[in-house]
Amino acid sequence: MNNTLTVLQHHPAEEIGELGVWAVQHGIALDIHRADLGELPETTHGPCVLLGGPHAVNDGPEWMQRERAWLCAQIALGSPVLGICLGAQLLADALGSRIHRLEHTETGWTRIDFVDGSQLDALQWHEDAFTVPPNGRLLASSDACAQQMFEVGPHVGMQFHPEWNAALVDALNAHFGDESPLPRQTDMAKHRRVAVWFHAWLSRWWMRA
Repeated sequence: MNNTLTVLQHHPAEEIGELGVWAVQHGIALDIHRADLGELPETTHGPCVLLGGPHAVNDGPEWMQRERAWLCAQIALGSPVLGICLGAQLLADALGSRIHRLEHTETGWTRIDFVDGSQLDALQWHEDAFTVPPNGRLLASSDACAQQMFEVGPHVGMQFHPEWNAALVDALNAHFGDESPLPRQTDMAKHRRVAVWFHAWLSRWWMRA
């Protein structure tokens, strides 16, 4: 198996966080590209992760249009894609979904309700949301955003941020200052539960990919 995971980052402060911890533990190399700086990898049959960022799919910068073309090529190749927040919206859009503005911005710790009956408190910061793409399956919701997670074949989109660990939240708060709605008090118990869930989910996704 190719032990390299391609990652597209969209902002200097929105780094890999817990994704990097999981990768180190499993001996997986991360091939990270800054899409916002015009860095796009060659198309690949391997799995890819699209991280978040403070941009809107419906009114994105020029570099995002190039990334959307790259993403469509990846999907055409059958490469499994995991999208997180902005990444999930880009993935949903490429799969024929509609991106729309929420009535109220969803921020901070949020209860995620999964279709299997389980729940998880996860961090969020987004104004836009996706509808589930055609032929997709809804996997999770929240009170403020009915579509939190979807699956279409090998592709998965998560509106919430399971990769945001305590260190990354501190970095985001330092970068965005008063603009950041993320908590200043660290709840390590919640972070640990999210990390356990995310690591287990990533391992299953990786094995399928």
